[in-house]
Amino acid sequence: MPNDLTAPVGPGRPKDLAKRQAILEAAKQLFLTLGYASTSMDAVATAAGVSKLTVYSHFTDKETLFTAAISATCTAQLPELIFELPDGVPLEQVLLNIGCGFQALISSDQSVQLTRLIMTLGTQDPKLSQIFFEAGPLRVLREMEVLLQRVDQSGLLRIEHPDRAAEHFFCLLKGAPNYRLLLGYAPALDAEAAQAHVEEVVTMFMRAYRP
Repeated sequence: MPNDLTAPVGPGRPKDLAKRQAILEAAKQLFLTLGYASTSMDAVATAAGVSKLTVYSHFTDKETLFTAAISATCTAQLPELIFELPDGVPLEQVLLNIGCGFQALISSDQSVQLTRLIMTLGTQDPKLSQIFFEAGPLRVLREMEVLLQRVDQSGLLRIEHPDRAAEHFFCLLKGAPNYRLLLGYAPALDAEAAQAHVEEVVTMFMRAYRP
């Protein structure tokens, strides 16, 4: 998969980045609200305030546009998560910060809509699931894995398999609350409940890997 699916492509005069961004924003909104099948290139052009020809000049077909929209959505959500181990900051606080950021991310309306959409489309085209997973969840897992490697090397925790530990951490955070949310069975946790959930997960995680 290309490293940046939202970057201008092709030789010649640079594309109009403002129009490109408008197309992406319109596409993200329409795909999330209407779904893949019900979103047309004409509708995206109208919402973006550009011609259909302009849409096709930036994105050759609907699948390419959808791929770029997914990548842009995932990239926009990830900066909230900071995978660093600053000197003087307790590890528990580092994990709490990551946990709270991740909990807010997966509970957002946009994240819930995107996940539901991919779960539906993935059964029809596994490539779309791959695009989504590599643009969002996999990046989070890899960054957490690198952080946990540093944690292990520092001796703060003993983590033999940082990749598995990263999966354990985020799966615990998602847990039953996120499953109920995705099903539409229950709303997202309120601020107090979300904080308590993250604190419990961090406590369990540190106890499991404490030297």
